Amino acid sequence: MAVLKNVQFSKLIKAEGRLREFNFRKSNGIGGAVYHVDVSDDRGNRYYLTLLSVDNVWTVQEENLPPWIVEAVPQFNPAIQEQEA
Repeated sequence: MAVLKNVQFSKLIKAEGRLREFNFRKSNGIGGAVYHVDVSDDRGNRYYLTLLSVDNVWTVQEENLPPWIVEAVPQFNPAIQEQEA
């Protein structure tokens, strides 16, 4: 019987000139691991993202994201690798 580790963490990532708290949660499904990420903007609107591993790189599946989120995406991989190490 395999034991799947529940991974959930928050990471402060600089986006749009300020630190924002990105919340990561890993789900293990039939198709493999998926990370769900949520973050809020200055007005309190919450954005939800899904990350899938493609060639060992976690990629965002959503399109038409605010520029400040797109700016932060390259920092997701190191944050995930740090947690999984």
